[in-house]
Amino acid sequence: MSSSVLTLTEVSVRRGDRIILGPLNFTISQGERWVVLGPNGAGKSTLLQILATKIFPTQGSVTVLDKQMGKVDLFELRTRIGLCGSVIADDIPHDERVKDVVLTAAYAILGRWNEAYDLWDESRAMALLTNFGVRELGDRLYGTLSEGEKKRVQISRALMTDPELLLLDEPAAGLDLGGREDLLRRFATFAADPLAPATILVTHHLEEIPVGTTHAILLKDGVIAVSGPIDQVITSEHVSAVFGTSITVTPESGRYFARAAI
Repeated sequence: MSSSVLTLTEVSVRRGDRIILGPLNFTISQGERWVVLGPNGAGKSTLLQILATKIFPTQGSVTVLDKQMGKVDLFELRTRIGLCGSVIADDIPHDERVKDVVLTAAYAILGRWNEAYDLWDESRAMALLTNFGVRELGDRLYGTLSEGEKKRVQISRALMTDPELLLLDEPAAGLDLGGREDLLRRFATFAADPLAPATILVTHHLEEIPVGTTHAILLKDGVIAVSGPIDQVITSEHVSAVFGTSITVTPESGRYFARAAI
């Protein structure tokens, strides 16, 4: 099997007479942890929907886990992709038990029905909730949780099928400082596991990039402004150019911090 997890070749998305994304070309390999950053309207959400197999590009080729979109059963492919973010969060039933929110990922569905789960499934779901600090919420209704608790449940769900690709859409958005730092610490521990899947995290904020991230893409106006190893991409020069204002980027112990240049 190829070491490539994801390949985009001349991918673009058109809405009406306007190209809102692309053309994009990049490849993500096993063991890599990527972050995608850019200002509002840069195309991050559209890109994530393509990677999650939720929409097809207008042009170009997308190969995910050695399967080309348009030539594969997407229902089967989606069980190999872990997804956490607004693209799925809004559809989680509020009256679903937390444990079942995680369990139903095994069938790539939302909302438990008549499907059967064995002891291994239930044990894995509880182990994931434990890893992200919300085991005691297993029997609570999802709609009663705080925003931070919901994010941890969503991440547990995303990992339920032991995915080969993990997509994270602003996982720290809406969290207070303590919740954000706790989540990033758990991500860093997760990223240190050599068996962890390739990961793509989309965010607006440099401070939300977890330790262990290996590569970065900066998007601007629907195209890649710069991409590559994270320490070569997340620099004051590149970030200032993409966000259109003078920004000082400070790397510190695997984290990145940004402030307006004085």
